[in-house]
Amino acid sequence: MTPPPPPRGRRDSEDDLEHVLLRRRRRRERGKGNRKRRTTLIFVALVILVLVVIASGVGAVARFRSDCDLQTLTAVQNGQNSFVYAATGTLLGSIPAERNRTPVALWRVSPWMRKATVAIEDHRFYEHGGVDYVGIARAAWKDLRAGHVVQGGSTITQQLVRNLYISKERTLKRKLKEACLAIKLSRARSKDWILAQYMNQVYYGNHAYGIEAAAQTYFSKHARNLTLDESALLAGLPQAPSSYDPLHRPATAIERRDSVLRAMRDYGDISLGQYRRAVAQRNLRLRPGKLYTRIREPYFFSYVRDQLIAEYGASTVRTGGLRVYTTINPRLQVAARRAIVDTLYLRNDPAAAVVSINPANGAIRAMTAVTPGRTGNQFNLVAQARRQPGSTFKTFVLTAAIAQGMNPSSTYYVSAPFHYQPDPYTAAWDVQTYDHSYLGSVSVTSATLASDNTVYAQLTLDVGPEKVAQMAHKLGVLSHLDVVPAMGLGADAISPLEEASAYATIAAGGVYSKPMAIRKVVLANGKEDTDAGWGQPQRKRVISDGVAYEVTKILEQNVLGGTGVGAYFGRPAAGKTGTTDNHADAWFSGYVPQLETTVWVGYPQGEIPMENVHGISVAGGTFPATIWRLFMEATLQNSPALSWQSPRDPVVWRSFTQGQYGSSLRPSSNYYYYSPTTSTGTTTTRQTTPTRTTPATTGRTVTTVPPPPPPPPEPPPPPEPPPPPAPPPPPPPPPPLPEP
Repeated sequence: MTPPPPPRGRRDSEDDLEHVLLRRRRRRERGKGNRKRRTTLIFVALVILVLVVIASGVGAVARFRSDCDLQTLTAVQNGQNSFVYAATGTLLGSIPAERNRTPVALWRVSPWMRKATVAIEDHRFYEHGGVDYVGIARAAWKDLRAGHVVQGGSTITQQLVRNLYISKERTLKRKLKEACLAIKLSRARSKDWILAQYMNQVYYGNHAYGIEAAAQTYFSKHARNLTLDESALLAGLPQAPSSYDPLHRPATAIERRDSVLRAMRDYGDISLGQYRRAVAQRNLRLRPGKLYTRIREPYFFSYVRDQLIAEYGASTVRTGGLRVYTTINPRLQVAARRAIVDTLYLRNDPAAAVVSINPANGAIRAMTAVTPGRTGNQFNLVAQARRQPGSTFKTFVLTAAIAQGMNPSSTYYVSAPFHYQPDPYTAAWDVQTYDHSYLGSVSVTSATLASDNTVYAQLTLDVGPEKVAQMAHKLGVLSHLDVVPAMGLGADAISPLEEASAYATIAAGGVYSKPMAIRKVVLANGKEDTDAGWGQPQRKRVISDGVAYEVTKILEQNVLGGTGVGAYFGRPAAGKTGTTDNHADAWFSGYVPQLETTVWVGYPQGEIPMENVHGISVAGGTFPATIWRLFMEATLQNSPALSWQSPRDPVVWRSFTQGQYGSSLRPSSNYYYYSPTTSTGTTTTRQTTPTRTTPATTGRTVTTVPPPPPPPPEPPPPPEPPPPPAPPPPPPPPPPLPEP
């Protein structure tokens, strides 16, 4: 019997399936045809390439001779990182760059790395003359069998030429030029030179150019210390750094590493046992390095970087391979940070900055800052931040007055609330002391020890704000200063570095030294840059040593019994406190003969009053003086205690005109005294011997008297304010800071 026909729907399904299978067979046949055509084209191109390369090697292709000339080509500059070192040779960090590269000699590369690179990239490297014809033929045969390009024929020499001289475009002309240059380069240079250049140029991924940068980036070690499995891993990266990235694709990286190890085994570079042990290690043991990202002393580092950019330009600094040797002392850096964190240890405490300078040559020995509870380096509190210096600026007023011949011990002012308004159209200036206590008739010396604002307001007017500004600039203040009477009390903003430089000038006996952070710079070619003047002190006498000596004697008394007693540490030292009216900034600047140090305390984000820090209002004689003392004790513990040198050019005291600001009165042998106006508008007049009153154009009452007899000894003035008791130790104490 004839079986019944299948249902209509089933027959349609079978027909559809046959059509689908037929279409698939046709697509496969068309694909095979395309692959055959591609394979034929590849084969023809490779054959032509071999023939042309051979011809070019004997000079048969004249049109390429002009392009194929090593002498006329300029190597592409891939650049290399610039590094900054401390005075002791300790690495401070690398200047950030888009490409990390540190060239090294071939003998500084692990033998395993050299063998692994040759095995996977060009195992006949030491046999051919720059172009491996056998390798080209072998690659062509494998490409023909696969139907597409699976293996390149470029040698290490060709890859170096591509990296150094020509673009990476995929054209026949470029391949011919590459081959020709490779042959000539192989004749001009040794194999070891070519291999070293290649390993210092090739890209290993993650911004690492060259084997030293790769070793540091992936394993935090030098290239000379790479092991077998580490070398195999790195040698496999250049062909496809992103695909084989061990940091993000470890499994793929291991497969590639094993391929390199097999090549080393097959070519006899390692034994079977070495191969088995290496491939058995499935943990890559990566240790991502911080050589190119870690900066040990960020504030000082940024200051040095800015100086380098000003001299060489940003591009050269980032990629010029500079070796920069600085003046900073890591031990002093540790001492500065320790002094800060031992004093301001709570999370919400204000920040503190310390800068220390050698007065003899201007070398910066320490520059650091600590902001409790915060990390990072967004702003250089030492060199870039500018805040009001408060009473530390009075030292510049005192220096200017002594330079005019004023004897601070025999020149007297009345300490009382001071009102100054030279004319009805000028805003009044009312000055009071820090603690609203007044000493009456007082010498400039004693007023300095008490940091008396009212006396220094008058002294600033008598010296002249213009001359005070000139003196500050002479000593080392670079910032613009508003020439107003209030400048003598620290109304202008300056940086801690500027103030340290100015005080260092006084410590050096009146010789200004430009702050120096860089001792020498070694260029990428190994030669020291002697034209820029690095390491050569720039010194200039700006005041006599006699003036500096008189100022120092008063500031020494200030540490012994004035507002700076909190800084005393058992050896000759001079210094001055400073506090702004709203307690937003507190300073201590002081020095011994061989070292000057300035300390600033405040909140970086703004002028925030520090009226309750560890239960007290912060003034210059509190935390800043404590930090200064702790730092100097640690720094100078093994240094001799030096005394101040007697001046060769002592000051000759001359008559000093008081109460003459803006007037046309001539200097006289007599002393002039203010009669300051009280806050209620009354006038307080000092009782003296018979006097004559002279009108003053400044609106102040001026009284002329003969030179008074030496005053009776005055009791020591109260500090500004008295130093608080030592703060309790933090629970627990902060951990020790390792020396960089």
